[in-house]
Amino acid sequence: MRSRSLLFGLILTAIGVSAQSGPISPARPFVVKTKKQVADITKEIAAQDGNKNKDIVGASGSQMRVAIFHDDLRENDNFEVHDGSDDIYYILDGKATLMLGGTLISPSEISPGEWRSKAADGGQKIEIGKGDLIVVPRGTVHQRTVTGKGFSMILIKVFEGRQQ
Repeated sequence: MRSRSLLFGLILTAIGVSAQSGPISPARPFVVKTKKQVADITKEIAAQDGNKNKDIVGASGSQMRVAIFHDDLRENDNFEVHDGSDDIYYILDGKATLMLGGTLISPSEISPGEWRSKAADGGQKIEIGKGDLIVVPRGTVHQRTVTGKGFSMILIKVFEGRQQ
C-alpha cells in the first residue's frame, strides 16, 4: 500500500511540475512584410554588385532565419550539407539550377555540422524559377548555380536548436 501511495504521489508531482498555467509568451515580435516591402528589399540588394542577402529575421536567439538573397552570378560553388538545419527557398524572380541529393566527395566541416565539398556524387539537377518553392531537409546535399542576372529568393532556414 505504501509503494502505491508513493507512486501516486510521484505521478501527481510529475503532472504538477509539467503543467503550465497558460501559453508561453512570444520569443520575439512578429514580422509582417508586405509584397511591396519584399519587392523594395529585393530591388535594394539587387542594385548592389555581386551576390548578397539581407536578413528579415536574424537567426540569433531563434530557431530560424528568414533572408532575401539576390545572385548576379553563382557558378562552381561548393556543394553543402547542413546537419542541424532545413532550408526552404521561395523563388521571387529569375532562374537557377539546383543540384539536390547525392553524397559529398571528400567533405570538409567548415563549422560544427556545416559541410562543404567541391564535388558530389549522384543527385538530381532541377531547374527552378519564379514562384517555385523548394524544401531542402537537413542532411541533403545541395548546390545552387545562377548564370543569368536577376535571381532572387527568400530563404527560410529552420534550425534544430536556438542559435547563439
